[in-house]
Amino acid sequence: MSEPPRTQREFRDAMANLSAAVNVVTTDGPRGLAGMTVSAACSVTDSPPTVLVCVNQSSRSHGVLIANGRICVNVLGAEHEHMAMHFAGATRIPTAQRFAEECWDLESEGVPVLRGAPASVVGRIVTEQAQGSHSVLFIEVEKVITREGSGALVYFQRRFHSLAAQPLGT
Repeated sequence: MSEPPRTQREFRDAMANLSAAVNVVTTDGPRGLAGMTVSAACSVTDSPPTVLVCVNQSSRSHGVLIANGRICVNVLGAEHEHMAMHFAGATRIPTAQRFAEECWDLESEGVPVLRGAPASVVGRIVTEQAQGSHSVLFIEVEKVITREGSGALVYFQRRFHSLAAQPLGT
């Protein structure tokens, strides 16, 4: 494999210094069950409530997410680093086994929702835009589930970090 061009390497190094929330994006439907760890997810607007998620087109889950059309963006808490590793493929645990843990609600919303996640956003893909190696998916939100007082899992300088929740006013 050849070395990436200098600008690409410099861009990757710069983006390693951009803190990002860690999410597991999940789906279920006609094409089956799938999920993947992503750090490129953010809000777009609250009218209508919309989030975007960037998904590598070479990912095994990419086609399943697109074909199923409904997803859940599960924002991971500080205690979910193992989940991030599973869904990033780092543990080589098969997809079906990843969802076998009792922490998943596989029935209530029609897509897998991580019980106890700081936030889970369920919605429908309304727009897909290819950009280079990735697809940018715009998700119109149907339901939001939140949990108060949870810490956060972030990705910074190519490592996971836990952030503790602080009471307001401190």
